[in-house]
Amino acid sequence: MFKKLVVLSFLMIGMLAQAQTYKFAVTDLEGMEELQREFGAFKKVLEDKTGDTFKFFAVPNRTAAVEAMKSKKIDFVLTGPAEYVVFKKMANVKQVAGFGRPDYFATIIVMADSGISSIKELKGEKVAFGSIGSTSKHLAPMQVIADYGLDPIKDIKAIHTNYKIQWKALKRGDISAIALTNDKFLKFRAAETELEPATFRAIGRSMDLPNDVLLAGGHISDSVVHKLKMFL
Repeated sequence: MFKKLVVLSFLMIGMLAQAQTYKFAVTDLEGMEELQREFGAFKKVLEDKTGDTFKFFAVPNRTAAVEAMKSKKIDFVLTGPAEYVVFKKMANVKQVAGFGRPDYFATIIVMADSGISSIKELKGEKVAFGSIGSTSKHLAPMQVIADYGLDPIKDIKAIHTNYKIQWKALKRGDISAIALTNDKFLKFRAAETELEPATFRAIGRSMDLPNDVLLAGGHISDSVVHKLKMFL
């Protein structure tokens, strides 16, 4: 029994000695508070499964995330498929896993009393998008607008800003429509205290969006990447 305890103790010490701390970023979220709220549970699962520590690293945009990865300021990043292409080209990264989301698509939202009931009626209007190059908040909704016969470059006045600002601007009437993911729209509408759900109208949606991708920096060993793949 004593020998078994000694062996077990050495194994536990070895595991503790091998535990690492990694920095983790998400490209479409701004600020530590939002990271913790949206991905706190995911972070805990990673830590529970691996025994390692994952610390959030906030990045203001995709470009900053790429630079942080290149300079080894972050170790892992969760990003969209279009952003993945940029990471692959500009930084040495390794793909760990892809994550699909149910009912995950981009949607175009207007105020129900705006008189706008179709995408074509957005011609000449201000439409707010997320960060330039984002799959879900820029490229996909631009494609929706094009699918309905408008030129998303020439026929609308596109602006790019934070989705919280978009929501307030839409309610004030400063813009005619916002482009965001369906899950984000449902969260905003559920948390709305000033207006009824029927105040908002969806006038278009994209196809279901492709998987997000968890990437590891090139400085992360293949053995660590393999360990994560086993748990994800």
